Amino acid sequence: MTATLPNRPLNVAVLGASGAVGQELLLLLEERQFPVGELKLLASARSAGQPQTWNGRHLVVEEVTAEAFQGVDLVLASAGGSVSRLWREAITSAGALMVDNSSAFRMEPDVPLVVPEVNPQAAHAHQGVIANPNCTTILLTLALAPLAAKRALRRVLVSTYQSASGAGARAMDELKDLSRVVLDGGVPNSEVLPYSLAFNLFLHNSPLQDNSYCEEEMKMVNETRKIMDLPDLRFSATCVRVPVLRAHSEAVNIEFEQPFPVDEARQLLAAAPGVELIEDQAVNRFPMPTDVTGRDPVAIGRIRQDISDPNALELWLCGDQIRKGAALNAVQIAELLIQN
Repeated sequence: MTATLPNRPLNVAVLGASGAVGQELLLLLEERQFPVGELKLLASARSAGQPQTWNGRHLVVEEVTAEAFQGVDLVLASAGGSVSRLWREAITSAGALMVDNSSAFRMEPDVPLVVPEVNPQAAHAHQGVIANPNCTTILLTLALAPLAAKRALRRVLVSTYQSASGAGARAMDELKDLSRVVLDGGVPNSEVLPYSLAFNLFLHNSPLQDNSYCEEEMKMVNETRKIMDLPDLRFSATCVRVPVLRAHSEAVNIEFEQPFPVDEARQLLAAAPGVELIEDQAVNRFPMPTDVTGRDPVAIGRIRQDISDPNALELWLCGDQIRKGAALNAVQIAELLIQN
C-alpha cells in the first residue's frame, strides 16, 4: 500500500451508500469534482438493487462482497463499526485505501486519525486505513488547533448539543414525525432513539463507561488528544442530544498556560481554514445550527474571556454533522493523498 493515491481518475467505492452520510459523500464527490473513474455503491442486501443517479450516471446499489473491492483504489466507508471491521481485510488486501467513518479503528496506534486542517501530515503514515474522527471531535479541533499553535493548552471543557443526524437518517425522520405527533396533541413514542427528541433533549444515549462518562464523551477526550498529539491534555465533555436535524453545537471552555487576548484569538479563528466567524455582539447574534446546515464551514462566535480564570477563553461553535462532521472530512482526507 503506497501512502498516496494515483493522479488519475480513481475507482471509488462508497460503503454504506444508502445511508445519510453515504448520500452526502456522493453529493460531495460530485460537488468537489473528485476524480472518479468507476464508482461502486455498496450496501447491505436490504438496499441492494436500489437505483441511484450520480453526476449523470445511472447506477445501482450492490450488496457488499469481498469481490466488490477488486480494482478499487479508494473505499469511503460509512456503514458502522461492525461492517468496517468485517470488510477491512478484504479492502486492504485488494490494495484499496479505506477512509473509515466509524469508530472501529480510531484509537489503533497505527491508524491515522485525521482532520485535514489540523494534522494533514498524519494521513501520509497510513497502512491502508485512515480513520475519520467523531463528528464532535472534528468540529472542536478546528477551533482548538489555531489557538493551540500560539499558546499551550492546559485544559478543555466541552458541552455538546448534538443533532438527530448523529444517530442516522432514521433518527432524523423520527424527529420530524414525532414533532408532528406532539403538535397534534399526541404522545411521542420513539423507536429509533431511547427517548423522543421532539420538543425534548436528553444526555447522549451511548453506553456509560466505568468512569460514568458515556462512550461519546470519551471519544471526544481520546480522539482530541490523538489528533492534536497532546496525550496528557486535561479534557472533560458532556454530550447532549437536542431536537435539531443535522447540525451539532458546542460550548467550549479552553484554559491555556498563559493569558490569551480575546482580540488575538478572534483574529486567529477568523483566518483559520474551515472556520467562519459569526459575531455581532450589538444584536446578540452568534452561530446557530441553521447557519451551517448544508454548508462546509464550522461557525464560531461569542469568543470571550472566562471571568473565572484569567488564562481561559470561552467560545461557541456550530457545524453540519453530516457534512464537515463526517462526509466532507472523509473526502478531504482522500484529496490530501492524491499525487500532484
